[in-house]
Amino acid sequence: MKTRTLAGREVKPIGLGCMNLSHAYGTPPAPAQAEALLRRALELGVDCFDSAALYGGGANEELVGRVLAPARQRITLCSKGGLVMQPQADGTKKRVIDGRPEALRRHVDESLARLRSERIDLYYLHRWDKTVPIEESVGELGRLVQAGKLGALGLSEVSAATLRRAHAVHPIAAVQTEYSLWTRNPEIAVLAACRELGAAFVAFSPLARAFLTNTLHDVSRLPENDIRRGMPRFAPAAYAANLELLPPYVALAEEIGCTPGQLALAWVLAQGEHVIAIPGTTNPAHLEENMGALRVRPSADHLRRLDTMIDHARVVGPRYSAAAQADVDTEVFADGR
Repeated sequence: MKTRTLAGREVKPIGLGCMNLSHAYGTPPAPAQAEALLRRALELGVDCFDSAALYGGGANEELVGRVLAPARQRITLCSKGGLVMQPQADGTKKRVIDGRPEALRRHVDESLARLRSERIDLYYLHRWDKTVPIEESVGELGRLVQAGKLGALGLSEVSAATLRRAHAVHPIAAVQTEYSLWTRNPEIAVLAACRELGAAFVAFSPLARAFLTNTLHDVSRLPENDIRRGMPRFAPAAYAANLELLPPYVALAEEIGCTPGQLALAWVLAQGEHVIAIPGTTNPAHLEENMGALRVRPSADHLRRLDTMIDHARVVGPRYSAAAQADVDTEVFADGR
């Protein structure tokens, strides 16, 4: 598959989301295992790596910076700020959204140091701080582009309206949002807005947090600190209902001659030439499987059948809890999901 454009650079349509290596899905892998995964990604030709200040409280950026520094000139390095783990007086850390210009300047400098780089090729505002006009946050990040610290700007989990407001201040090169067969919210407006404005759409969780790989069947076995335990779709009753959607989907993957996970990625990439997927994994075999999705070519008939198998109307449960949904700016369907 030919390359796609991200922040003015040509990249493979599938990159690597690095969050899993430090954050969110139970106990992270040991450093040696995480480092080996990143090196294997380079061997497989992965040329886009996505990190964030939030992941592991900066540990993920340190890992990415340490391992990928020798390959810095041949990769597109992406990270995010405006959402961090902030130290508290009692010694704990609290997740904080902060889009004030002075905070963003600090976040960028701290990320540059951890990433061992003089510039971040694509820097996303991880969450829009709704107490700060988007124009102020993006305006400050635009000045950091002019200063040479950032190559291009992106936004994460925003609506089409917010994207347009931001783009009027400084060109937005990409929007990153969850997108897969079971999360169709970008189809409401932002996917088309990105196409119109010439921005890439970067799909995170394109495998539906393992649901579409057909490997997660018992959510009771998820680690206590796995973020999926707080997501309504992974509640036992909802997930049991969602599992009923998989048999025809798995059968179609077998018909095409690919794995369920590869089919999920191929579907995402088929939604537009401006779409890039960044699945994450801690398993080298899964990494190889994901990159193999670049060879999968679903036909128009396959894609039509997929659209009728798993979609918003059929999936049970919203993707986020009410509290988590309040932190994002993405569109929701008429039923509030």
